[in-house]
Amino acid sequence: MAREIVLDTETTGFDPKTGDRLIEVGCIELLDLLPTGRTFHRFVNPERLIPPDAIRVHGITDEKVKDAPKFHEIVDDLIEFIGDAPMIAHNAAFDRNFIDFEYARCGRPITGEARWIDTLKLAQARFPGMPNSLDALCKRFKVSLVERTLHGALIDARLLAEVYLELRGGKERVLDLSSTPAASRGATGAVQAAAYGPRPRPLAPRSTPEEQADHLAFLAETLKDRSLWAAYGVGADEEAAA
Repeated sequence: MAREIVLDTETTGFDPKTGDRLIEVGCIELLDLLPTGRTFHRFVNPERLIPPDAIRVHGITDEKVKDAPKFHEIVDDLIEFIGDAPMIAHNAAFDRNFIDFEYARCGRPITGEARWIDTLKLAQARFPGMPNSLDALCKRFKVSLVERTLHGALIDARLLAEVYLELRGGKERVLDLSSTPAASRGATGAVQAAAYGPRPRPLAPRSTPEEQADHLAFLAETLKDRSLWAAYGVGADEEAAA
């Protein structure tokens, strides 16, 4: 399965080279484009004052982060959570600059541009000439913004995970075949084959042996354990006759 990390940061300003620092990082783990429920979230003591203009954007005050860990105290936990997965961010160069700056200060290898997927660039390619901020994309894809009154790393990462799914083709990319009727599940929750009797007058197959073989290959290679037919113990020849 494809593992990816959606990441967002909040900072004291725009450029770490001029003294700005990271003050919050939030990550969402995706497998095959869907959130797994695993997250990483930390506030960070930036070891400097937060400008009022930045506070108006994210609401994070000096008081809120004064007892938070410094970045070098969380860096290994963050690296472990991300692993070798690609990182997804909106306007990724901004987040990458801060993450790589903080990594370098801690003596850790920087991530490098190749590991990042920029959803802003994906959106600009799909919707040229249109507003493509995270807010605009949430409204376009009908992603609820009810929780978002100010910017926040974990909230924005959750929103971006939903937007990224839509940018990659929407929810139809993952076939949800898990809604099996409760009556067909055993006590352990495993799917059981329905006890259908044979047809009094069986139907003749409507597919050739070659087509049946191609269908079995599709089930095995593409749907794998999400195959509804396999869950019920139905093979390609039985499906063709159904």
